Formats: sequence, structure tokens, C-alpha cells
Amino acid sequence: MKVTENSRDKWPQRKQARKQGDGPLRLSNGMPHQARKRFGQNFLHDQGVIQRIVNAISAGAHDHIVEIGPGQGALTRPLAASGARLDCVELDRDLAAHLNTQFADASNVTIYQHDILKFDLPQLTTSPQSLRIIGNLPYNISTPVLFYLLQNHSLIRDMTFMLQLEVVQRMAAKCGDKNYGRLGLMLQYFCEVTPLFNVSSAAFTPRPKVSSAIVRLIPHRQFPVAARDPECLQIVIRTAFNQRRKTLKNSLKAIISEELLNTLPLDISLRPENLTLADYVMISDAVTGQLLETRS
Repeated sequence: MKVTENSRDKWPQRKQARKQGDGPLRLSNGMPHQARKRFGQNFLHDQGVIQRIVNAISAGAHDHIVEIGPGQGALTRPLAASGARLDCVELDRDLAAHLNTQFADASNVTIYQHDILKFDLPQLTTSPQSLRIIGNLPYNISTPVLFYLLQNHSLIRDMTFMLQLEVVQRMAAKCGDKNYGRLGLMLQYFCEVTPLFNVSSAAFTPRPKVSSAIVRLIPHRQFPVAARDPECLQIVIRTAFNQRRKTLKNSLKAIISEELLNTLPLDISLRPENLTLADYVMISDAVTGQLLETRS
């Protein structure tokens, strides 16, 4: 196993890693590891669920997998056994040290003690569509992580995540659904979003108060609809849904005039949840064109 620079100096020596099922993970002081609320830690222990996730990923020796928040290694163990190159990004220093010990003899596993929101993903590869991202994302940072990863969507082959069920419903929502909004629109702009299966809270320790779901995202190789400026598209969508109970002409009046909106083949009396992604791209392109004309 490889470790990142200076990690050997920062991590104290650990006792030999426990085998799966030998009891709770224990730190160097002999105390059992307690799930840390500030990190949103809920550890997956249900072997049936673990196997379903592993089957869904279907990793092979040719794969390059990045695991976000491996925790105690429930998914890391079977993924490492597949022979895939496995880069694990874990924020918790104690858990990173535990994984460092557990996979000391695994040459295909590298542990990074790092915050994924500050992690330099391109350092791992320069090959397009080469990374397979997986993880049980903490509920409190799931949306920021998703948007952060989209900044490097061209490097990613697919992403498989455990997320709060409500978040997955928002990600996959279609025009007119009650869960339809900014998250789903932007993720669907960049990716094909497919919910796979739900996971009961009983599969975790400690048991969360919400249900979870597994979802797969596959970045588009060719965009079904392409905006002239994706950043402008994000602004248009965010502005619209910040006032989702208002009609289109009122929710967007701060960034586009009613006169310009009326030139588009849209019903501007509709509310934001009644517009498709293609509609928002049309509005975004109109805003981008107006800005370019103003600057010239």
C-alpha cells in the first residue's frame, strides 16, 4: 500500500488491524472508535447491502476507483480484492491511520488523509473518463461534494454513491415533480442519473434518522443539450428556484428582461418547476448572448 507524503510521520504506530467481525475498531489508545457527528459518520455494516453495492460497481483489475469516506473499510476490502487501483480519501485522521495499517500489504491501495472538497482530483490521472468514484457521502456535505466533482466530470467514467433517499429523489426528479429543482437539473445536465436501490437505516451504525439510496451517475460523453456557458446556466436555474412559487417572468427579472423572455418560445407565466432542462438552456443562452453583445 502507498501512503501520501509525510503521512508516515503524522500517523502514530497502530496495533495490527482487526479482522472483519473481530469487534469494534480500536484506536492506538485502546479505546473503541466512536462515530463522529461533525464528520457525519454512519458506518455501513449490513453484509447483504455491502454485497449489492459491490455487485453494482462490478470492479475489475483494469479499473481506477476513488473511494470517498471509506470509514472502517466495509467497501474498501472487497474493492481492493478485485485488483482495481484504489485511491481512498478519508478526512478522519484515526480512520485513515486504521486503513493505512489494514491495507499495508495491498500495493493497489493508497490512503489519502484529506478533505475531498479540497482534494486535487486531477493529480490521480490525466486520462479522460478513467476514474470511477464511489462513496457513502455524509448527508451534510453531499450536495457540495457532487458539485465539486462535476468540475472534473471529463475525468470521470461513473459515480456510485450512497446518499440520503430524499437527495437521490431530488437528483432524479423530472419536470413537474415535487422534488424537481436546481440539484436535479444541474446533475442531469452533466450526467445520466439512475437510482439503483434503497437502503434501510438499520444497515448502519449508528442508525441514522433517514433512509438512504444508492445512485449511479454517468457523465455524458455527448451532452443532450449544451449551454453556451454552463456557469450562466447555473445562475439562471438557481435564480429561478430561489423564488420557485413565482412565475418565470417574475423569478428571473433580475437577470433577464421580460422583453427578451418574450422573444423565446416559452410560456413566461409558468413556474420554475414546469420548465425542462432544454428550456433553461435556451434562457441561459439568451442571457449569455445579451452579455456578449453588451461587452462588444
